[in-house]
Amino acid sequence: MKLFFFKRHCSSLISSNLHKTQNPPPKQSQILHLCKSGLLFDAIRILNSINPSEITLKPLVYASLLQTCTKAVSLTHGLQIHAHVIKSGLETDRFVGNSLLSLYFKLIPDMSETRRVFDALYFRDVISWTSMITGYVRAGKPATSVALFWEMVSFGIEPNDFTVSAVVKACSQVGYYRLGRCLHGVVVSRGFDSNPVIVTALIDMYGRNHRPGDARQLFDEMIQPGAICWTSVISALTRNDMFREALGCFYLMQRCHGLFPDGFTFGTVLTACGNLGRLRQGREMHAKVVTYGLCGNVVVESSLVDMYGKCGSVDDSRRVFDRMPVKNSVSWSALLGVYCQAGEFESVIKHFREMEEADLYCFGTVLRACAGLAAVQHGKEVHCQYVRRCGWRDVIVESALVNLYAKCGCIDFARSVFIQMLVRNLITWNSMICGFAQNGQGEEALGIFDEMIKEGMKPDYISFIGVLFACSHAGLVDQGRRNFILMTKEYGIKPGIEHYCCMVDLLGRAGLLEEAENLIESAECRNDSSLWAVLLGASTTCTNSATAERIAKKMIKLEPDYHLSYVLLANVYRSVGRWDDAMEIAKLMQDRGVKKTPAKSWIESNSRLGSHLHVGDVHLPRKIDFNAVWGHCMKTRIDGSESKVEYQPMLEAGV
Repeated sequence: MKLFFFKRHCSSLISSNLHKTQNPPPKQSQILHLCKSGLLFDAIRILNSINPSEITLKPLVYASLLQTCTKAVSLTHGLQIHAHVIKSGLETDRFVGNSLLSLYFKLIPDMSETRRVFDALYFRDVISWTSMITGYVRAGKPATSVALFWEMVSFGIEPNDFTVSAVVKACSQVGYYRLGRCLHGVVVSRGFDSNPVIVTALIDMYGRNHRPGDARQLFDEMIQPGAICWTSVISALTRNDMFREALGCFYLMQRCHGLFPDGFTFGTVLTACGNLGRLRQGREMHAKVVTYGLCGNVVVESSLVDMYGKCGSVDDSRRVFDRMPVKNSVSWSALLGVYCQAGEFESVIKHFREMEEADLYCFGTVLRACAGLAAVQHGKEVHCQYVRRCGWRDVIVESALVNLYAKCGCIDFARSVFIQMLVRNLITWNSMICGFAQNGQGEEALGIFDEMIKEGMKPDYISFIGVLFACSHAGLVDQGRRNFILMTKEYGIKPGIEHYCCMVDLLGRAGLLEEAENLIESAECRNDSSLWAVLLGASTTCTNSATAERIAKKMIKLEPDYHLSYVLLANVYRSVGRWDDAMEIAKLMQDRGVKKTPAKSWIESNSRLGSHLHVGDVHLPRKIDFNAVWGHCMKTRIDGSESKVEYQPMLEAGV
């Protein structure tokens, strides 16, 4: 891709006839002086005292007034002056036209009105085009900004440094990496590489397009980078999960260059500390925030809430949040994320209901909380609120909806949302694959996986967990083996504990215990107790008592407090008539203080999100009157505020 610019002459800001008058009349001179001082109302008062026919410098006077209206954020007076401009026939003047354009794109959020003014201009120079390109970037329409840039180039107008800076920002936001590199070439050829604003925009562009090496190289080539450039490269490194390098740059910026970080710098660095789980460094950053007087900064304090949450300190997150003088949707989103990450899903929904205004990230978080509680009714309520408030077609929220319905067993709802999605990212595909797998539809999960690959989406670590889980529960041994090899050979993904657990479960269910055991022994994580726990569960149906005994003893050695290992080993001994050995295992379990984990079931009621039935150490006899047991449960208090049923055993008997 090449960019050719044909240089075209554009007039200066002030028309040539304005230079002829060296000494403007006194009142006009006063208006210009007042405009320069920002005294808009005084300037308008003097303007109203002059006969319009006596104004000799109309373009300069009206352009200055328009610029002052923009600075004073006075749209009403700006529109009145616009009417005067039209009556005076000054809309053909470049200087007035550009000032008018600046007024519209800075004070009117609706870019369609600004576009009408732009299209009506008689002369459009590089300043006019740059104003529009910048306006579209600020309005969150980077693609339109880039399209307008190409239109400008087609008219032979050469961009200036402000134009290039705006288009580079647009490329960053929309992901046009190739065009961004071409603009980098333009920057170098035109001598703009000494402009820190443009270089900062280029660093941000490389960071957003996952080129941290290019961003760092460009930064290192700068002779004397300022604090903004440092913040930009720290942000680029953080965005690409290079958190240690980001922290290194932060300390280098302060200790070696003596630069002072601002709120955006601290926001980025706190994100790095949170993702690394470095609570101590996070507290140090908090102290620096207080030292630099940034405690009232909503960006910094929201980052502090997020950092403490990621480091596992929920109480500190809450304290920072409660002390915030100003809270916006980002602050609330950070708090919801903290509770969601900590598994306090009920708190997420509780605080979501307290919010006056929720953004899309909040909806995604609360839907994850509903999925964690398997509270499909509350999930449907949030779904309705999302449609009512935010409309539709957000890939993050819709992916969370797919995940919610799949985890709650409503696989048809999940499929319906998935089919209607216009844009699907990797999270969407993974949610659908795992949803089918968790609901026992292994063939459908593999079909979605094949469809994902056909559409050019590259599977990741999570994708293969869902695929192998589907193979495990559907008993698809050959497909499981094939996908396990595909993951390592074709996609270069190193198998993790989750993948090995799925494969061990798959082979164990098929009765291939020795192959499963060999797979564990060949893995780097061979001493992880979770792998042997899966194999232990599969060995309950094993007819080879020696194999089951070996697995149970291995599990007891790795995790002495895991009660199922003892129970299984005792059952194996009983099945072959080794009653004395079974009694020894029971005694060993008692001596070590190993107890069975109480069962827990979730119940959804009208008054509470997730309630649970505790069943403690219940020793049941061989014959049980279940009607009597159920009657006892019905007599147990069901508190409407807690929706909790606690079963107290009436009978005790030996195992």
